[in-house]
Amino acid sequence: MSTRSILGLIYMVQGLKQMGEDPEPVLARHGLTLAQLDPSTRIDRSRELRIYADLAEIVQDPLMGLKLGGFYGLAGYGPLIMLLMTCATAYDAFRMGVRYQELTYLFGTLRLEPGDKLSALVLKPMPMTPRAFRFRVDGEVSGTYKLVRDMQLTLGVDIHAERIDMPYPRPPEAADYEAYFGCPVRFGETESRFWLRNEHLQLRLPSADPNAHAMYRSMCDQQLVAQATSTETLADRVLTHLGVFSGSYPSVEDVARALGFSERTLRRQLTAEGRNFRDLLAEARYIKAQHLLCHTTLPIEAIAQQLGYAESAAFIHAFQRWAGMTPSAFRGR
Repeated sequence: MSTRSILGLIYMVQGLKQMGEDPEPVLARHGLTLAQLDPSTRIDRSRELRIYADLAEIVQDPLMGLKLGGFYGLAGYGPLIMLLMTCATAYDAFRMGVRYQELTYLFGTLRLEPGDKLSALVLKPMPMTPRAFRFRVDGEVSGTYKLVRDMQLTLGVDIHAERIDMPYPRPPEAADYEAYFGCPVRFGETESRFWLRNEHLQLRLPSADPNAHAMYRSMCDQQLVAQATSTETLADRVLTHLGVFSGSYPSVEDVARALGFSERTLRRQLTAEGRNFRDLLAEARYIKAQHLLCHTTLPIEAIAQQLGYAESAAFIHAFQRWAGMTPSAFRGR
């Protein structure tokens, strides 16, 4: 089961809250809260998709998916955005975007269809229930539009869509879509398409840098490998779930419910794998502690709080038991 950055879910939930919706009951059904989501962790794609489908059911505004695309910032794409911006031309950037689409927040599939005068960036949507389908398609199309618009504003180039196609019947709010995208929008198509003029795709990007491009491509390749990591055992699934939290951790009952088990079944299956929940919780804390010590400058007290310890002394004692040295010694090494 592949995983990816939880940032996409965080952007979505934060956007819903800012738009007046309350996503917390949905998160609670999945054993999560917004305050506990750690932006540096990953989430199973299938689980994330189930959360999106549940969120779509509570949304009242039919344009909510369209509006949420505006909450995705360039910085959230990490090395991918730098890979795109160091390409030689806009066409190369779109081609790289298709090549590394698994590093985006899409569930649909991207491809580029060249034409004589117009070319199309095509988004094949993932099948879902009708309500969730429109909600997710709108979010992915508007998020892609936001990415392209932010890039062109940053680079000072003009790469706009001549027309956008949407893969569902024309809604009563069709005029709002044309106002949002600033171009004609055609509904009732089988896939989403951004129609682009070929001369725009040939524009040279002012930030083109072959050496930096090679470095960022290597980083993106490494991310693809990490993202495809399979979590086949129940212990892996429990670790992935625990890794999402920051500040406090769920109980074994909460984890069992979130993964669709009774507590007794969860414990029994973990025992069959030679694992137990207490050790997995310690392992999840140790993994997060190593990350925070190596990749942040947070003081030990703040790291202890993120790991759910009321006192830093308890964290220091636990870390010495895990690593054979103090957190400060580990960071210094």
